[in-house]
Amino acid sequence: MFDALSDRLESAWKKLRGQDKISKSNIQDALREVRRALLEADVNLQVVKDFISEVETKAQGAEVISGVRPDQQFIKIVYDELVRVMGEENVPLAEVTGKTTVVLMAGLQGTGKTTATAKLALHLRKQERSCLLVATDIYRPAAIDQLITLGKQIDVPVFELGIEADPVEIARQGVERARTEGINTVIIDTAGRLQIDEGMMAELARIKQVVEPDETLLVVDAMTGQEAANLTRTFHDQIGITGAILTKMDGDSRGGAALSVRQISGAPIKFVGVGEKVEALQPFYPERMASRILGMGDVLTLVEKAQEEIDLADAEKMQEKILSAKFDFTDFLKQMRLLKNMGSLGGIMKMIPGMNKLSDDQLKQGETQLKRCEAMINSMTGKERRDPDLLSSSPSRRKRIAAGSGYREADVSKLVADFQKMRSLMQQMGQGGIPGMPGMFGGGNPLAAGNRPSPGWRGYPGGAAPAKKKKEKKKKGFGTL
Repeated sequence: MFDALSDRLESAWKKLRGQDKISKSNIQDALREVRRALLEADVNLQVVKDFISEVETKAQGAEVISGVRPDQQFIKIVYDELVRVMGEENVPLAEVTGKTTVVLMAGLQGTGKTTATAKLALHLRKQERSCLLVATDIYRPAAIDQLITLGKQIDVPVFELGIEADPVEIARQGVERARTEGINTVIIDTAGRLQIDEGMMAELARIKQVVEPDETLLVVDAMTGQEAANLTRTFHDQIGITGAILTKMDGDSRGGAALSVRQISGAPIKFVGVGEKVEALQPFYPERMASRILGMGDVLTLVEKAQEEIDLADAEKMQEKILSAKFDFTDFLKQMRLLKNMGSLGGIMKMIPGMNKLSDDQLKQGETQLKRCEAMINSMTGKERRDPDLLSSSPSRRKRIAAGSGYREADVSKLVADFQKMRSLMQQMGQGGIPGMPGMFGGGNPLAAGNRPSPGWRGYPGGAAPAKKKKEKKKKGFGTL
């Protein structure tokens, strides 16, 4: 996501390196690169013109800050303008106090609207909001079955009346059922359109009039670039929407939609879909997206994804095992699977500042290596996983594992040797030193008494550790109503 745009923008910063200050003359080459980068990312032309004009005005009027290079100052100006263009702040989904919140989903066919409906329901469930999905798409073959299948997958009930019923009546009865059951949020999946179809737009308008939704969200394909913004504006003019969900952001190397939707349509982007999995939906934060576009990573989203998967009590136990060299292959396998649950390796690495330069080939090699490790560990006995020293001293065990996993004995030997080195390094770090760096952290554990940083520090942005995540009790769904 945004790889090509990030590379282009970096070439703009280079134009200002070595300069003493930003001036009207030396900024022109950098602005030209930014303009070219945005146009190649398929950002709307008028948005590009306004963007460049604002950046130029602010750059020339910027006060010179001592110790800050011109290229760094220019990056900050571009970052601020990116945030402004995308909406400045996150606009959360509505929640009506004391009654059922109604969300109406709209969009063209092929944008992933039905999947986005289920993704949104799962997102709300994580916030402990009960949901009901309503299937009103009676036209697309198996659309209702698809929503029912997704509903079962995420344990959220689905209301449907079959393909013979009137979509407006399905929506009305679905909302009524949600209110009767005391359900927090009802999400209505409507029929998609191959294009702006007057008959179906009229049907959508009737559904909206009957159910009076608190949110009308348009699902748009981010890969359509600036057309996504034009589509959002058309729906907004004809139906009236409160926000947009951009899907397929993980496959969009251009990113023009994210930069155009708010400015062209006036509707905020509320969520982005970043993968095919039903968990792959994220709230849209302009400042975080701007950071990704500039290749600076997205640590906050990474922390939030980790919080969803990690139990802090387990994390503390794991830390103790790592620092005391009791970390074994079972723990390693658990950590690899945890990483998988958080998403693709590439997606995670690119949220880490400085890791955006990893090539696709390097990321693929990393994923391949993790799969190799997992296969070899799965061929070990429980005793061998708990005691890696057994493998270090037994060639016959390594040979058996190699045969069972389909790899060479040399591969297993390398895995064991690398693992032992890693354990040794972690133990030395726990004791306050790193090989070749005696006395680092003052000769003691950096978090030991006397070396602990300021109160409240926990290694998280903002200083405070996230609250311990409660284990969510699995709610019993009531299937298809």
